[in-house]
Amino acid sequence: MAWRVGVDSGGTFTDVCLFEDTTGRVEVWKVSSTPDDPSRAIAQGVEEGLGRLGRLPSDVAYFGHGTTVATNALIQHRGVRTGLITTDGFRDLLEIGRQKRPDLYDLQVEKPEILVSRDLRLEVPERVRHDGSIETALDEQAVREAARALKAAGVQAVAVCFLYAFVRPEHEATARRILTEEFPEAFLTTSHEIAPEFREYERLSTAVVNSYLGPVMQGYIRRLAERLAQLGVAATPHLTQSNGGVIGFEAAASMPVRMVLSGPSTGVVGAQAIGRLAGFPDLVTFDMGGTSTDVALLQDGEPRLAGEAVVHGYPIKAPMLDIHTVGAGGGSIAYVDSGGLLKVGPRSAGAAPGPVCYAKGNQEPTVTDANVVLGNLHPTHLLGGRMPIRRDLALAAIEGLAQRLGMETMATAQGILSVVTANMAKAIRVISVQRGHDPRDYTLMAFGGAGPLHAARLAKELDMPRVLVPRSPGILCAMGLLLTDLRADFASTRLTALGEAAIAPMQAAFAALQDQAARWFEAEGIAAGARRVNRTADMRYAGQNYELPIAVPEGPVTPSTLAAMGEAFAAAHRRAYGFVAEEEPVQLVTFRIEAIGQVRKAEFRPKPLAGPDPAAALEGKRDVWLPEAGGWVSVPVYARDRLLPGNRIPGPAIAEQMDSTTVVLPGMAARVDPYDNLILEAAA
Repeated sequence: MAWRVGVDSGGTFTDVCLFEDTTGRVEVWKVSSTPDDPSRAIAQGVEEGLGRLGRLPSDVAYFGHGTTVATNALIQHRGVRTGLITTDGFRDLLEIGRQKRPDLYDLQVEKPEILVSRDLRLEVPERVRHDGSIETALDEQAVREAARALKAAGVQAVAVCFLYAFVRPEHEATARRILTEEFPEAFLTTSHEIAPEFREYERLSTAVVNSYLGPVMQGYIRRLAERLAQLGVAATPHLTQSNGGVIGFEAAASMPVRMVLSGPSTGVVGAQAIGRLAGFPDLVTFDMGGTSTDVALLQDGEPRLAGEAVVHGYPIKAPMLDIHTVGAGGGSIAYVDSGGLLKVGPRSAGAAPGPVCYAKGNQEPTVTDANVVLGNLHPTHLLGGRMPIRRDLALAAIEGLAQRLGMETMATAQGILSVVTANMAKAIRVISVQRGHDPRDYTLMAFGGAGPLHAARLAKELDMPRVLVPRSPGILCAMGLLLTDLRADFASTRLTALGEAAIAPMQAAFAALQDQAARWFEAEGIAAGARRVNRTADMRYAGQNYELPIAVPEGPVTPSTLAAMGEAFAAAHRRAYGFVAEEEPVQLVTFRIEAIGQVRKAEFRPKPLAGPDPAAALEGKRDVWLPEAGGWVSVPVYARDRLLPGNRIPGPAIAEQMDSTTVVLPGMAARVDPYDNLILEAAA
């Protein structure tokens, strides 16, 4: 029997999902993260998870991993000393940016730290024009001198970004050759390889971020590969990209900028698969962990793929799932601000020292502490008994906060949950209401260790009709690693007016991208029958600053292809902006190919219904403070692993499992579907 293993390494916990190919058996495991070196917790989790099953690391046939190493290094500015070589006259572009303030009326706004200091940003004579003609030839001696200067300055990584390199990359390719000769030990990124698209500032930022994170990711991947080898895992390891697909360790080490949303993206992939099985293709995913909450919207079972995003203040041009993140997690710290108001997050207690109830030295109350005090979480332990906790310490911390606020203790604890719920509702409105989608038309899919705890109140806040809680919500991101394919994205910017004159440029662009995809398929060893390609084009009205991605129908590009794309663009524009400018000319901007190598995935089989009575899963009762019921209520507690398909649980109730806890509010009822999902809806 071969086991497929997915591991999601978060800021607080490291989650392991184990799937047995032959029987479809799914097992989960969870250990505390080791922020100083995440690979330690990964190796520990894999070893313990397999040990519980009586299996050996040599039984692992597939290993997939989602990581926050790149994200955390960017947030905490723990990248390496980086140099930049750019076109003469453009060294300050990294600071000038788009000359826009992120908050127009905030006079104290703090700009993100510049990743390359001015003395390490070197200019060289060269100039390519917008049409690809060379105005100034590259001064190769200047590049050589710049390489030597950066080496003498002690940089570990170098980014190269020349003007219009996406149109004609020869100058950057020459610079790469010279840098490899003069400074072979440096991590090197050229903009035309990492982001071959227009908008020079965003392309420059992407190249710089990639180099800044490169040695960090290389070191992490090397340590993890060594630990897995020492453990005895022989399977080729894969890492998740921000687009939801996976790539090999070697490719990931060269493109760390594509890993900045590695962990959250697999949760969306897992939600996509489970939502389809459950019959709910229109989803808002709600992934609440220990440090942050990630939300995304799926329409007709498909998540939105963005070609560009601003990640913690840094523009990045890389394909990524459209995921919105807020600093609201179980470890988010509650405090009183300078105006005497209760605030929650974004500062987090993390895994060490963790919430007050962990008894590891933290004295500031967190969201987890509030749930323990209110009775939503077990008062003596978490993780199925493996992690003892102290309710008395959490209660004392919240009592102290209540005194500063002049409120009752239970009202303060509930206030913490209300504030964090409001923060999460705001995040969901960003990816739904602000983009033309009504949340009432969607099902809220709750996962992450803390998602099911808060989902019922969040759905109520947004008037969403139902909540879907998967069988193993706390490790869905790890499970998503067993449900995703190999994936790579290729792009080419060719500004063209929508019309018959665009047919030849489109065909040429897609042919070139198809060649790149074919080389990638060969390099990854993907069989011909497992290859799939999706084509899109970024479109806009002439003069607009932003584009909308539009699917390109299969087959040769014909006038009917262009007509279908024009209609799809009009519909997308009306949904996003509320109007269509029928008389305005439409432009094709960037052509994209998504190459997918289909792999064998975990498959879930439906189970027969067992009837509505959940009595066999009843563990007992617990006092829970519920404002919806007017205060303390004795609430039945069910063991989630003993609930059977067809069982129905009237609220108020709690369903506990090793990796998460689900709260069913008064006026709601939960039912178990054939795939062991819990579906929470208003009671009939």
